[in-house]
Amino acid sequence: MLKSLTLFLSILTVQAFAQTGTIRGTVTTSDGKPAEFVNVVLAGTNKASIVNEAGNYTINKVPAGTYTLTASFTGLLTQKSTVTVTAGETSVVNFTLTEDNRQLQEVVVNSNSRQTNKETDYVARMPLKNLENPQVYNVVGKELMKEQLMTGVKEVFRAAPGVAPTEYVTGSFAVLFRGFTNFDYARNGMATSVYRSGTEIANLERVELIKGPSGTLFGSQISTFGGAINLVTKKPYAAFGGEIDYSMGSFDLSRATIDLNTPLNNEKTVLLRFNAVKHQQNSSNEYGKNKRYVISPSLSYQASDRLSFLFDFEYFNSDANRLAYTLLFGDQVPFKSAKDIPLGFKKSFFQNDLLSDAEATKYFGQAKYQISKNWTSTTGVSHVNEFLNHSYQPYVEWTNATTAETSIRHFGPRERTYANIQQNFNGSFNTGKIHHNILIGASYEFNDETLTYKALELDEIDITQPFEKSGLSRVTGLLADNSIASSTDAYGGNSFGAYASDVINWTGRLSTMLSLRFDRFKQTYEGGFVQPSLSPKLGIVYQLVKDKVSLFGNFMNGFQNQGPLEQPDGSLFKPKPVFANQMEGGVKAELPGGVLGGSISYYHIGIDNALRTDDALYSFQDGKQVSKGVEVELTANPLTGLSIVAGYGYNENKYTKADAYEGKLATQAPKHIVNYWLNYRLPFESIKGIGVGFGGNYIGDSYLNSSNTYTIPAYHIINAAVSYQKEKWKFGFKLNNISNVQYWDLVGNPQFTRNFAANFSFKF
Repeated sequence: MLKSLTLFLSILTVQAFAQTGTIRGTVTTSDGKPAEFVNVVLAGTNKASIVNEAGNYTINKVPAGTYTLTASFTGLLTQKSTVTVTAGETSVVNFTLTEDNRQLQEVVVNSNSRQTNKETDYVARMPLKNLENPQVYNVVGKELMKEQLMTGVKEVFRAAPGVAPTEYVTGSFAVLFRGFTNFDYARNGMATSVYRSGTEIANLERVELIKGPSGTLFGSQISTFGGAINLVTKKPYAAFGGEIDYSMGSFDLSRATIDLNTPLNNEKTVLLRFNAVKHQQNSSNEYGKNKRYVISPSLSYQASDRLSFLFDFEYFNSDANRLAYTLLFGDQVPFKSAKDIPLGFKKSFFQNDLLSDAEATKYFGQAKYQISKNWTSTTGVSHVNEFLNHSYQPYVEWTNATTAETSIRHFGPRERTYANIQQNFNGSFNTGKIHHNILIGASYEFNDETLTYKALELDEIDITQPFEKSGLSRVTGLLADNSIASSTDAYGGNSFGAYASDVINWTGRLSTMLSLRFDRFKQTYEGGFVQPSLSPKLGIVYQLVKDKVSLFGNFMNGFQNQGPLEQPDGSLFKPKPVFANQMEGGVKAELPGGVLGGSISYYHIGIDNALRTDDALYSFQDGKQVSKGVEVELTANPLTGLSIVAGYGYNENKYTKADAYEGKLATQAPKHIVNYWLNYRLPFESIKGIGVGFGGNYIGDSYLNSSNTYTIPAYHIINAAVSYQKEKWKFGFKLNNISNVQYWDLVGNPQFTRNFAANFSFKF
């Protein structure tokens, strides 16, 4: 039976190969730089491609014959070329636009294409257009990052619909979407988890937020029931160029970056790109410093027409304060809201010299091989090592309205290794008039962590009386005290996953997605266990208007492996794996030229064996949880030079059945999240190059404790920017939190008051 099936598929594949050919090539500007986002269209067919950041395009499955190929972009001179396609062969057609890169960039900015483009091979792990994908995902690109003068990763996530970023006492950033918090992420589609060192945006091409339970394709290690995050790094391209950038501003902001790209040989088959950043800034409060530097080179090698390699490396080093965490225990909570804490918004119990040092090395390698005209093999390897020599994590527990107990948990040395090996096969074939896009893949993930730590009790402080802040000298003395016990621990595990996906195009407008993943997770240290999981994903898309408007629906499954949990009384709780099922439906739109784009969707995520924690930090698995809501994304270019990016997310994440807290909302999950940004490049010739921007964020009330008695207040912050751009250089100025709102993130960390940033960049 298996041999017959293999033979049948082989015959179909050979027939598909024999009937069609491939067109590929590069599109560059007159100064030799890649013409990203240019459209390449095959006249008389519905086949087209968009040029990627490296200047390349590919059009697959072209029936044999002679065609006219057109390279065009709104506002640029259109170029045409005649191409003859031979069955089973690849035809190469290159274009050189008469415009230079500066002119292209100007047209792209005016058209808003860079903000609406969602072309990606990562979200579905196959080449699949946004309108063909039954799953919602958002993209924040480097152009929007530059436009808003972003200097940190939290700013990036504030620009996405229904998303709220936060930072934890461990030093890790986290992102909330659809009512669930995600601490992990993928890097170029590979699981690349960092917990305690941090993430820098200088080397990012874009950030992709994949909404809904994504365990089927991404596994449980980097996705939550709210979705998954994929960071796409900058890649080398076949020309010399680069940019240097410097920002300065409030609270001692000083940030310098460099982006340098160059071919290493005359044939331009070996390409190098180098990114680096040095950043420092204090908090607007009296406690909080952040210094970091990152170097990130990447190298690509085109070994042959079929085989290519990509190598990517990042070294991250930081010295920063860990933000103090407010502990809440049941009925002992003396406040109703973060704004009720009497210490003062800008005050602290700790000194700024409690700096935690962290470093991380991240390696990424990829080999891509064109097996045949319709089948591609992609092999990826990712490795991360995090090391902390010292990490000072401060805690504050309020025992009454004027008294707080402070403590420090010192971790170090602490080392964590995370590795991932992934193999994907992508292909396509026809069964009659029905077209299949196939993904078959497998991954193996490994993690290991060792640590030493001490818990140091500090003071009981009555804030109505003068008090002394705890600093490094005192903590160092306590660490040297041998009477305070030091603890060691270790964690580790591995996960093997195998997955497959088939996108079936029944007609030119109707397609379905069928996906399945098997996962086997193993914890290898004390309390070790093995948990297998099976995760399906089903989707349907119908394009109401071909390549412009589509209706979609999906059923997606996500899962979270759960290890034994130690309760506050020392007992061991062993929960079962938690599964979530999502039903979602909506509409997507992408009108030509970026005039209008976006999506509207409704989702319902149900969990039958929900895991929860009460206010006393005991864990339970005793009920049901439902997260449901609506998400809206809008990108528009209604006038020449005017771009609009906006989003709204409504979410209700509630325990619908539980022995306690039934009907309560999940913690750190606001119901309303709004983001918006408008940018206008003035069209007047006399002041050409001037741009103005305006936008903000609104996040509604949320709760920090399970009994819903302690509130993180809602806030609305407003920002504005102005820029002046010439051929080689650009100056920008941005004022953040114009109304000087005092606000907190989802775990109660005070955020920046009114501040400014001034930026100068030079391209070469």
